[in-house]
Amino acid sequence: MAIVDPRTGQPLTGPEQSNPNGTGSSVAPEDVIVDVTLENFQQVVLEGSMQYPVVLQSWANSSESCRGLKPVLEKLAQEYAGAFVLARLDIEAFPQIASQLGVRSVPDVKLISQGQLYDHFQGALPEKQVREWLGKYIEAPADASQSPEEMAESALAAGDTETAEAIYRELIQQYPEHHDYQIDLASVRVAAGRTDDAKQILDNLPPEQRDAAKARGVRARIEFGEEALSQADIDALGERDDSEAQYQRAMRQIADGHYETGLEALLAVMKRDRAYGEDAARKTLLRVFDALGAEHPLTVVYRRRLFALLY
Repeated sequence: MAIVDPRTGQPLTGPEQSNPNGTGSSVAPEDVIVDVTLENFQQVVLEGSMQYPVVLQSWANSSESCRGLKPVLEKLAQEYAGAFVLARLDIEAFPQIASQLGVRSVPDVKLISQGQLYDHFQGALPEKQVREWLGKYIEAPADASQSPEEMAESALAAGDTETAEAIYRELIQQYPEHHDYQIDLASVRVAAGRTDDAKQILDNLPPEQRDAAKARGVRARIEFGEEALSQADIDALGERDDSEAQYQRAMRQIADGHYETGLEALLAVMKRDRAYGEDAARKTLLRVFDALGAEHPLTVVYRRRLFALLY
């Protein structure tokens, strides 16, 4: 499994380097996880990185963030089955090594290959972000397990809001400063019909998060859900294809978070009957754009299409 430099697209290790255990093979922890000491640092990190990528984790037992990140990296080291070695440096036991590496705070994670530092991050990133960081350089195993975030998304897509909520509540407990998880929990509460609970979660966010695009999107779903017909009423429309029916279906789709389908339907209403509801379709499009944020891909695409339709 080659490690790739995203700046050049070329492998960081030579093509002769391969994963000795095979992708997805079972490995013992001691084969891929090594505790760094003064005696083995040269061999494990510097010399070792000439043969395989080394993820060097500087940590301290006194740091709660380190204790949270440690099992995530250990899990991934075993899952990647030899595609990289996880070298763990206890900075409290070996402060001289930490000083030489320029480690000023922990957790500190560095990716080293061919004796060079290629990337690093600080802080206890959630598992999904650690996977994304690794994925820039090392191909994930074909049988890689889902991250907690992916499991929550799958559960929510299947209508299992109870499982999705349990996962997000655990993530919030693990990463209380990662406010996106609170917004995700609010989204699950909306899907479960508990909009008052969702509003309370959003209202308790820090101001900068409360006004962020992701939170605005959840608030918009709540607002659209309050304005839209119920699914039973939508079903009762039957085969009706007039502007009112099309508009109400679009509102329901947006309320359910199916933004692209809803935006497409609103454009169709505009093309068919611009005067419907005193230009309701155009006004609703603009509300959705505001909820998603100016940089959201759907906003960029559909704002361009709206402009083309108007002019």
